[in-house]
Amino acid sequence: MLKRCIMIFPTFENGQVIDKIRGLYDPLESCVRPHITLVFPFDSHIETIELREHLSSVLTDIAPFEIILKGITPTNNFGKYLFLNIQKGRDEIIELHKRLYTGILQNYYPKWLKGKDFFPHMTVGSFDSQEQFEAAISETRNIDDTFKTTVNEISVEIIDENENSIIEITIPLK
Repeated sequence: MLKRCIMIFPTFENGQVIDKIRGLYDPLESCVRPHITLVFPFDSHIETIELREHLSSVLTDIAPFEIILKGITPTNNFGKYLFLNIQKGRDEIIELHKRLYTGILQNYYPKWLKGKDFFPHMTVGSFDSQEQFEAAISETRNIDDTFKTTVNEISVEIIDENENSIIEITIPLK
C-alpha cells in the first residue's frame, strides 16, 4: 500500500521568501517542496499506470493557467495553520480538485472535508501550540509579497515513512 498525494509544485521568481517562512514555521519544509494540494494524502493499492490514466483522462482539456498568491491567513480549522492565499487561479484549482476526486479516486475524498468547501491554499506554517501559532501570526502579519507563476503540470507524490516526498507521476497541462 502506498501513501500518495496529488499536488501543484509552483515555482516563483521570489520563492525564497516562501522558503524562509516555511523554514521557520512548517515542520514538513525539509520533506516536501512548496505546494498546493489537490488530492489530500491517501493510502491505496492503485497501480501507477491506473493513476496515470485517471489523471491523463481528467486533465485532458486543462490548459496551463496563471496563479497569484498573496497574503497569509491563519486558520484553526482541522489544526493550527498559516495559509498563503491564492488570489488568482482559485477557480481552476477547485475544478482540478473536483475532477481528480472522480473515478478511481472518488472513494478517497477525505471525511473531514465532506460537506465543506475546498479552500485552495499553500500551507506555510503548522503548529502544535497555541502560543507558537499566535507568535507566528504576529510575525507574518506584514508580509505582503506577491507570488506569480504559471501552472504547467500536476504531480503525484509518494509520501514515505519519514514524510519525504518522492515524485511518482508528472502530467503536463496542454
